[in-house]
Amino acid sequence: MAKYIFVTGGVTSSLGKGIIAASLAKLLQARGLTVTIQKLDPYINIDPGTLNPYEHGECYVTEDGAETDLDLGHYERFLNTYTSQANNVTTGRIYQTVINKERNGDFLGKTVQVVPHITDEIKRRMLLLGKTKEFDIVITEIGGTVGDIESLPFIEAVRQLQWELPEDRVMVIHLTLVPYLKAAKELKTKPTQHSVKMLSETGVHPDVLVCRTEEPLGNDIKRKIALFCNVKQEAVIEAMDASTIYEVPLLMLREKLDIICLKKLKITEYKEPNLDKWKVYLDKLKYPKSKVTIGLIGKYIELQDAYKSILESFIHAGAMNEVKVEVVNVHSEFITEHNVAEKLDNLDGLLVAPGFGTRGIDGKIIAVKYARETGMPFFGICLGMQMAVIEFARNVLGLTGAHSTEMEPTTSDPVINMMEEQKKIKMMGGTMRLGAYPCQVVKGSLAHTIYGKIDISERHRHRYEFNNDYLEQFEANGMKATGVNPDSGLVEIIEIPEHPFFIGVQYHPELKSTVESPAPLFVSFIAAAKEHNEKNSNVKAGTLRDSLI
Repeated sequence: MAKYIFVTGGVTSSLGKGIIAASLAKLLQARGLTVTIQKLDPYINIDPGTLNPYEHGECYVTEDGAETDLDLGHYERFLNTYTSQANNVTTGRIYQTVINKERNGDFLGKTVQVVPHITDEIKRRMLLLGKTKEFDIVITEIGGTVGDIESLPFIEAVRQLQWELPEDRVMVIHLTLVPYLKAAKELKTKPTQHSVKMLSETGVHPDVLVCRTEEPLGNDIKRKIALFCNVKQEAVIEAMDASTIYEVPLLMLREKLDIICLKKLKITEYKEPNLDKWKVYLDKLKYPKSKVTIGLIGKYIELQDAYKSILESFIHAGAMNEVKVEVVNVHSEFITEHNVAEKLDNLDGLLVAPGFGTRGIDGKIIAVKYARETGMPFFGICLGMQMAVIEFARNVLGLTGAHSTEMEPTTSDPVINMMEEQKKIKMMGGTMRLGAYPCQVVKGSLAHTIYGKIDISERHRHRYEFNNDYLEQFEANGMKATGVNPDSGLVEIIEIPEHPFFIGVQYHPELKSTVESPAPLFVSFIAAAKEHNEKNSNVKAGTLRDSLI
C-alpha cells in the first residue's frame, strides 16, 4: 500500500516547494524506497502548453508527451526517473473531467458541486499513482500558497484524505518562511504562525514544518515555532538558503527530514543512504578548475525560468567538465550586423534557444552567422537549429529569401516548413509533436561521436521541420543531416563537419539531462567551449609575450 506525503506552502510563493519535495524524494530513494512526485497546479489552464513563458516559465515535456509544469523537470533531475501525464494535474483538467462526466450523465442528475464532485476528482488524481505496485511513496506538491482562493479545493481534498486514510499512510509537510529583519537583527516567527493557523482553519494539520530562512533558526526559535504551531520540535526543519539547489538534499539529510517522515509513516525497513555520487557531483560543481562563458541567445531572457532546463543542463555539463559555466544572456532583438562582434566576441560558445514567433528572429540569424564564420562552438535547439538552416540557406546557398513558413508564410524558399500532420490542426493546446521519438544517427558524424551509438531517443515540442526538398542542396554545400527519424524522415540533427563544433537539433536534449545522466550534447558542447577558451587564451598569451619581447 503506497503512502502519501503532501507538500503545501505558506507566507509567499517561490519558497521552493518543488526543491524540498525533490530533495525528500531523493533521500527516500537513497534509502531504498521507490518514490514519485506529482504537482497539482491551481490554475484553470488545462496545462502550461499555451502559457507565455513570461507567465509561467518553461513548459516541461515528459517522455509520454505531456506538457507540464517546470517542477517536473526538478523531479526528474533529482530522481533520474521519468515522470508522466499523471504527475501534473491542473484545476482546468479537474473541471474538464468533471464537466465531461456531467455531460455524459455519470452523476445521474445530481447537482454537481465543488464538494464532493470536484474534491472527489482531485482525490482520485492524488491517489492514482499510488494504486500501482510501482511506488512505495507518492509525494504531492500543492501549487500556490495556503489562503489562495484557487487552492482551497486541493487543501480540502488533503483534509478529507487525512481523515479517510490510516494515520500511517498520509502526512503533510508545510513549507513556510521565517524572515530575518536586519534592522532588528532577529528572526520573526509570526508569518509562520499565521500560515499554520490559516492551514489549520481549513482542517489540515501539518506534521512537519520546513522553514526557509537566511539565518540559522536555533533551538529557541524552533521551540517557539513548535509551541505555537502544534508540532514536535524535531519536526521543525531548518531550510537555510543554499549556494545551489543540489545542496538541499544534504541539508535535509542533516536535519533528518527523511527520518521524521519514515517514523510518521511507520516505515521500518530502509537502508542507510549512499549519496557518494551526489557528493562527488557537488564537489565538481562547487570547486571548478576553470571557467567558460556561454552566450544564450533568446527572447525570454528576462525570466530565468523560461530556459530552466537549459540552464540546469549547463550546470550538469559544467560539473562533468569541471568548469564553471557562466551564462551570458543576449537578447536577440538587440543583435545587429553592426554590434554582433561586440556582443559575442568574448564568448566561448553560443547556444541559440528554442522559442516561437517572429520577434528576435533576425538577431538569432545574425548570431548564427557570426558563430559559423568565426569558428565559435555553436549549439542550436529546436528553433535554434531552424535559424542555423535559414542562415546557411541565405548566406551559403544564396537563397536570400529563405525563411520558415512560421514567420513568413509566403517565403520563396521555405527551408523550414510546417509538418504535414500539423497543417489541419486548429486547437493550440497539446497538439504539437510532443514527447520522445526515435532518431537514427549517421555513423562517423559528430552526433555519433557524442552519443556513442546509432539509435537514440529524445523529446520534442514543435510544429515546423526541415524541408527535405532542400536536403540535397544543403548536403552538397557542407551542411549535413546526421540524424533522421526512421519513420517520418524528419531531419533531427544538422551539423557542419568542417566547423570545430557546429550542431543543431530539432528536439530538446535539455529535457532529459539529470545529475546522474547529463545530456551528452551539452557535455560535448561545454567541452568544445573549454577547448575554444584554452586556444584563445594561448593565442592571447602568445600575443602578449611577443609584444613584451
